[in-house]
Amino acid sequence: MATTTPDGVRAHAKDGGGSPDGAPMTHRQIMEALSGLLLGMFVAILSSTIVSNALPQIISDLGGGQSAYTWVVTASLLAMTATTPLWGKLADLYSKKALVQIALSIYVLGSMAAGLSQNPGTLIACRVVQGIGVGGLSALAQIVMAAMISPRERGRYSGYLGATFAVATVGGPLLGGVITDTSWLGWRWCFYVGVPFAVIALIVLQKTLRLPVVKRDVKVDWAGAFFISAAVSLLLVWVTFAGDKYDWLSWQTYTMVAGSVVLGAIFVFIESKASEPIIPLRLFRNRTITLSSLASLFVGVAMFAGTVFFAQYFQLARDKSPTMSGVLTIPMIGGLFVSSTVSGQIITRTGKWKAWLVSGGVLVTAGLGLLSTIRYDTAYWKVAVFMALLGLGIGMMMQNLVLCTQNQVEAEDLGSASSTVTFFRSLGGAVGVSALGAVMVHRITDYVKDGLTDLGPKYAQLASSSSGNSSIPDMDKLPAPLRTVMESAYGHGIADVFLIAAGMAFLAFLITLFIKEVPLRTASAQTQAASSEDTVQDAPKAAAEAAAPAEEKATS
Repeated sequence: MATTTPDGVRAHAKDGGGSPDGAPMTHRQIMEALSGLLLGMFVAILSSTIVSNALPQIISDLGGGQSAYTWVVTASLLAMTATTPLWGKLADLYSKKALVQIALSIYVLGSMAAGLSQNPGTLIACRVVQGIGVGGLSALAQIVMAAMISPRERGRYSGYLGATFAVATVGGPLLGGVITDTSWLGWRWCFYVGVPFAVIALIVLQKTLRLPVVKRDVKVDWAGAFFISAAVSLLLVWVTFAGDKYDWLSWQTYTMVAGSVVLGAIFVFIESKASEPIIPLRLFRNRTITLSSLASLFVGVAMFAGTVFFAQYFQLARDKSPTMSGVLTIPMIGGLFVSSTVSGQIITRTGKWKAWLVSGGVLVTAGLGLLSTIRYDTAYWKVAVFMALLGLGIGMMMQNLVLCTQNQVEAEDLGSASSTVTFFRSLGGAVGVSALGAVMVHRITDYVKDGLTDLGPKYAQLASSSSGNSSIPDMDKLPAPLRTVMESAYGHGIADVFLIAAGMAFLAFLITLFIKEVPLRTASAQTQAASSEDTVQDAPKAAAEAAAPAEEKATS
């Protein structure tokens, strides 16, 4: 049975069963529903990290160069970032369960096709499809959790989300390295390996995830979705190619940046007129949402910089295998796992979250600042401590920026608000990886030139012929003196990237200082929506009861 509210919302009784009256779910019900959701999230993160250590082999086998290497990473990030707001808005309008299943299905199709790719162009197109699915899973996981669990209790369960993130982040590069190093598997299995998990997640979600469906009889703002996707895509294309295909200060830069600004302005205009905007502009009247979104932008730079550039540091500056480079990043992931789990449990008990947010900003800034001092021969235990600090900080910030935003909005805006924070984090990561990657290449080139001045023209010519068009030199084929120069250059260049990321993290820390701590609600979005419907239905009865004494008094 469905009820209709005055604003045109049809609230259907249930989505596959569950508590149609909006009663709080039991711990067992929540854990059953989370099992499929976390498995889907695991698949999403795994797909983003598993190719990092396998990319050199993939691009070499497919006959691609520097451009293809960059685009295999960027295409997925671009699609994920551009579609996140749309997934969030759809979650406010349609069945969250069905949307999660659709996102998983898109991911499966993209992964299967990517594994069959015969050239770089096909692989890049398939990565776009994967990114659309991953964008949906990343946004919807937070939204579904908020629908089921109150902000006060969410910290307890956010720890499981943080643990899943940690396992998939460290497991992805490690698994990708093992698959690539195993001759009878090969890199194509990097795309196939997540498919069984996705299929299992689909089955588990169908059986365990039960949420009421609140479907509004309104049209999706497709115009807004198009213009925000176009604005973000043009911005990322510019950042990806700037410093490589053309100079940072060039007519291409001016054209693309101006085009992105114009498209963004058109998007804002459309959103101001739309009845159901993709990103409701009124949300930004709330200071917490505005500051959280801005902080997420800078946290995204720090988070993605840590996961992307460590693989290159360990493989190129320290001569580790793809498998070992994954193992050596465990301290960072361990820190993330511990901080997200412990902070979540304590926040649930105390209801206080801002101290964790601010402390996370301090640790991320300190971790990246210390990482900016590393070189190719820095003792590993020092690098491990610095990575652990970074992981601890990210674990404290990532979940709590979403939590404080979700705590500020009503149930009907939950999807849009959650996806907005996720969108800015993904945007920061995508732009940050591309821009910092360009800076890294530039700095490494300078350090190589400086190192070659002492080796003579023979090694300078050999260095030039060894690098060619490849993004990664084969260190094993270089003579010892030249190899030392190259490893030193990569170690120092990547450290410079961490210094820039530390500056971004410091900005995020400053922003968190101005976020006001608001007590966490004790009702889930599902319960809030049910209470709202009851209030609407009871309004005529209450009005009649209030009018009755007045009529009796007038009669007398």
